[in-house]
Amino acid sequence: MFPLSFILLLILAIPFLFLVLNYHISELAFVKLGIPANLIFAVFILSLLGGLINIPISKRKITQKDELPPLMSMFFYYPPRMREQIIAINVGGAIVPILISIYLFKFAPIVPVIIATTIITILTKFLARPVPGIGIAMPAFIPPIVAAVLAMLLAHNQNPAAVAYISGVIGTLVGADLLNLNKISKMGGYVLSIGGAGVFDGIFLIGVIAALLA
Repeated sequence: MFPLSFILLLILAIPFLFLVLNYHISELAFVKLGIPANLIFAVFILSLLGGLINIPISKRKITQKDELPPLMSMFFYYPPRMREQIIAINVGGAIVPILISIYLFKFAPIVPVIIATTIITILTKFLARPVPGIGIAMPAFIPPIVAAVLAMLLAHNQNPAAVAYISGVIGTLVGADLLNLNKISKMGGYVLSIGGAGVFDGIFLIGVIAALLA
């Protein structure tokens, strides 16, 4: 029987171990991508902390009418409420991966990048589903796997990791988020974040996994 203090210490250590594990996974991907070693930790921390930051890019007031049961609506009237809908871009889950993609673009073959990104854009457009209060939801592991396979097929000897990362990030950003903005704008008064929950979710995760698999 383990003492209670040991169990509590183990529980407190789990988030730290999770963080260390994800850092090493991200480090492997960044090394494979050719990012300078002295920048890897800074990129990881910026992605992690940036996952908590959403920069508003669009705001608008919307009218939201509460639905009342039929019997109550006969006797009571509640005026529509004004709520604010905010569309934001996540620093760790979108801006950082975009900057990495721009950096990698000069090392990647153009034609494979364009073909793979186009296919991922179409795929994620098909898979993505707007979810009220959250934003865009889709299966997390399908885009990176497809991006990695495309990179190996199209650029086997031409830096496939960079092709996988760029196509996974940009294709998902365009297909899942940007091409669904018209649907997002009809989803009510919420904060909807492009890039998801940040470093270990959404677009950043797709890019890291794609690079590792390639």
